[in-house]
This record gives sequence, structure tokens and C-alpha cells, in this order.
Amino acid sequence: MKETLIGKKIEDIRKNRGFSLRELASKAEITPSMLSQIEKNNANPSIQTLKSLAKVLDVPVFTFLMDEIDTKELIVRKENRTSMTIDGLHYELISPDFTSQIATAIMRLTPGCSSSDELLSHKGEEVAFVLEGSIHLNLMGDEYELNTGDSVKIPSYTKHKWINKNDYEASILFSVTPPSF
Repeated sequence: MKETLIGKKIEDIRKNRGFSLRELASKAEITPSMLSQIEKNNANPSIQTLKSLAKVLDVPVFTFLMDEIDTKELIVRKENRTSMTIDGLHYELISPDFTSQIATAIMRLTPGCSSSDELLSHKGEEVAFVLEGSIHLNLMGDEYELNTGDSVKIPSYTKHKWINKNDYEASILFSVTPPSF
């Protein structure tokens, strides 16, 4: 596991906000010596000290505790997408993984295929956009035909089902928060 350098993050944010070391220490009600030790990673701040620093710097406390983001891990190349096919439904994960608060995927439905036998619901709120073709959406018993470029918001726990009544494939881009599949 990579070491999180809390002190370096505090120093970077402090400088970005235009505070001198003495100014931040004074406003956070700690000694400049203590802040200097924290920034050099020679002292571990208490939770209370982190809360004080976060308040003055106007950032959430967890900002200091998060690992650096490896931006290369945020990119998903088309040829490297995670994909799976189940009963005529083909899914391609557009987001890097399911560890975030949101997941985005493309769902392709072959002709005559539906997303499920029955209307289903899930915890996550969903927004869907028809990329290609036309698709029927049964939304709480009401059926709608959505065409290329149409979109829909599906609230959490709303029963729904996708149906491809055409003789060609339909594809839908959707995002779910929080991820529920």
C-alpha cells in the first residue's frame, strides 16, 4: 500500500490558498513549529488538528487522507473495456471500474431481446441515452419508444424494462449512481 503524505497535501493546499505557514498555524490554533513538523511528515496530526486545518483551508478532512490519483487508471481505451454478454444483452463498461459513486456502460440489445423477463428496479438512479436504434422502455407499466438521441432519467427503485422490438440491434449508454450492477 502506498504511503499517503498528509503533510505534503496540507502544504500544497496551504500554498495554493496563499497562506503563509504562520498564518495557517494561527488560524488553525496550532503552533507554527507543529505545522512545520506536520508538513515535513515528521509529526502525525491528530484528527482534531486535521479538522482545524481542513476548516481553515476550506476542504473536507478526507482530502488529506486520499491517495494520489494515477490518471492513467482513469482512461479506458475502447479495446480494453470490460465487457460481457448474457442472453442477448451485451454490456461494455465505459467507466474504469465499479469503485466510484457512478458507473457508466453501454448496453446493446439484439433484435427481440429484453433486459429482463419482469420489470425490475434497483437502488441506483439511472440516466440512459439511446446511442443507436430505437428501443421500447416499460417504465412502471407505461411503455415509451425512445429513438436515437432520446434520453430518460429513471429514479431509484423505479420498475423498468428495456425491450428491442426491432429487427436490428439497439444500443443505450447509461450511468447509474451508485453502481448497482
